[in-house]
Amino acid sequence: MTTRAGRGRPEGADAAQAADAAQAGGGGGPAPVPQRLMAAATRLFAERGFDRTSVQDIVEAAGVTKGALYHYFGSKDDLLHEIYGRLLRLQQERLDLLAGSEAPVAERLRRAAADVVVTTIDNLDDAMIFFRSMHQLSPEKQKQVRAERRRYHERFRALIEEGQRSGEFSDATPADLVVDYHFGSVHHLSSWYRPDGRLTPQQVADHLADLLLRALRP
Repeated sequence: MTTRAGRGRPEGADAAQAADAAQAGGGGGPAPVPQRLMAAATRLFAERGFDRTSVQDIVEAAGVTKGALYHYFGSKDDLLHEIYGRLLRLQQERLDLLAGSEAPVAERLRRAAADVVVTTIDNLDDAMIFFRSMHQLSPEKQKQVRAERRRYHERFRALIEEGQRSGEFSDATPADLVVDYHFGSVHHLSSWYRPDGRLTPQQVADHLADLLLRALRP
């Protein structure tokens, strides 16, 4: 996480920032400051929305100063970007491992298709906040996010194309459309999935992965 110096902060913020930064490295005390800020921002963005949550709301909920926030995050935009960034990094790492295994391509694709569903449900607030608020990011950050998501989708698409080339998957539908089909379902999870519902995250993941594989059946 990039450390940034804040601009336009009130007098005395540097001292408070230093104290909060020191606390971040503490042993058995409160959670590190960045984690507290992320937890507070995630909860408030989910409850109130990004545009109705102020920096003051976040620092009060996290129990830190504005100086501490600006030490770790340059702006509220940076918090929103990091909320989604941590989920995308997790999913990219897992996809790279699954796609690079020695298993048959159908098994690798099925595992990858299920994994993105489970990890999205496990981090549903992060996904919901981001897809609801991405348009409020700065143009530069929106460009960065699109590039990060494109890398993930391209890795996923490469599995489909591998199976199509080998004849294991049908090539009647272009791989791009198959990717859009699956991720359309993933992106809508936050609009209907409920933890107390009939299906577990793994059951939802299995159903959606099976639908994807059936769509590719020769």
